[in-house]
Amino acid sequence: MNREKAFRGSRLQIAVLGRCNTGKSSLLNCITGQEAAIVSPEPGTTGDPVALAFELLPLGPVTFYDTAGVNEASALGILRQKAGRKVLARCDMALLVTDNQGIGPEEKELIQTLQHLKTPFVVVFNKKDIWQHDKASLEQINQHLVWCQAQGIPALTATATSQVDSTALKKALIQLAPSEFEKPPLLTDVLPENGHVIMITPIDESAPVGRLIAPQVQCLRELVEFGHPALVIQPDELSLTLDLLRRPPALVVTDSQAVLKVAEILPKHIPLTTFSIVFARYKGDFSLMLKGAEEIEKLTPGSKVLIAEACAHHIQADDIARVKIPRLLEQYLGFRPDITFCAGGDFPDNLAEFALVIHCGGCMLNAGEMKRRLRICAASNVPVTNFGMTISAVQGLLGRVTGPFKTIG
Repeated sequence: MNREKAFRGSRLQIAVLGRCNTGKSSLLNCITGQEAAIVSPEPGTTGDPVALAFELLPLGPVTFYDTAGVNEASALGILRQKAGRKVLARCDMALLVTDNQGIGPEEKELIQTLQHLKTPFVVVFNKKDIWQHDKASLEQINQHLVWCQAQGIPALTATATSQVDSTALKKALIQLAPSEFEKPPLLTDVLPENGHVIMITPIDESAPVGRLIAPQVQCLRELVEFGHPALVIQPDELSLTLDLLRRPPALVVTDSQAVLKVAEILPKHIPLTTFSIVFARYKGDFSLMLKGAEEIEKLTPGSKVLIAEACAHHIQADDIARVKIPRLLEQYLGFRPDITFCAGGDFPDNLAEFALVIHCGGCMLNAGEMKRRLRICAASNVPVTNFGMTISAVQGLLGRVTGPFKTIG
């Protein structure tokens, strides 16, 4: 997969962390073979997190985030650190870069944060070309390497100009890659051999100009790759398409916003699901979100509901998060609950006030960040579901559209 064409949510995301002037940017340039990160002896050179796309084989496309030094004391530096923490919260793994000072208070705090987030990381004692010739520094680094080993923390030494050390770093990252990066199939594990699929992708005002959305493209790519014929149509073409086929499709996948119309046309013996429900299993927790959808009918007029989107975008007249879902909830419940919205990286850490979280499908989030958000919900004892399950639930179709996946989760 070409790194420039890979969806943001399909890339392994790696944070590069540490104090000012430990050589984070130099190390990143060495790993990627690019002069992409600005290098300077001036503290605070790196401002907002800098994203750098790279092909880390055999893992494929990844994104490195070069972050500001955690010990930059200025008011601007504190803001930069806050931005870096947001990046850290959604990263799959991290490089914690230090120098001849080794493991100090800042490093220990970062280690605790990474362990709390369950983010795999490796500690890199950088600038080996300088400290290895200083007896006191060398002894200190060796002591800290022993400490890392005792704590079960992967660690190595490096020089930002050494190709040998760059290769060792890449190997360490490959070994650290979380198992969930090997994502489950989207559709193919519920299809019979050579089973064909109809994909329904409405082209309306909310559809992006000139392209399909990420879940649609990813499903289509998987079907083609595994030898399952696929037909891509719009809702009005479903009846004609069914008439043209010699045998019924093994599965029909529709955009959630067209699910009611599709369900009225499609014979009940033909399996039906939605792209959003596919992604609930692919990146989230299918059973957890299904239970969350079943909690919708328990909402009361005073219930607080959080509707969360992973990406920020221009709000349209019939926006799915801001308009359609609130309207459907009101029609189903007979009242409008107290709704709060959030978008992009602004997902609250404290959800105790909410009776339900309704999250988007997460196509622009990696699996690690989506699961982190679900863990926050679970830790707060707050039910969570997603857009597609919500739309299907309030239209009486939840059982039907989740049926294809219930036996395998």
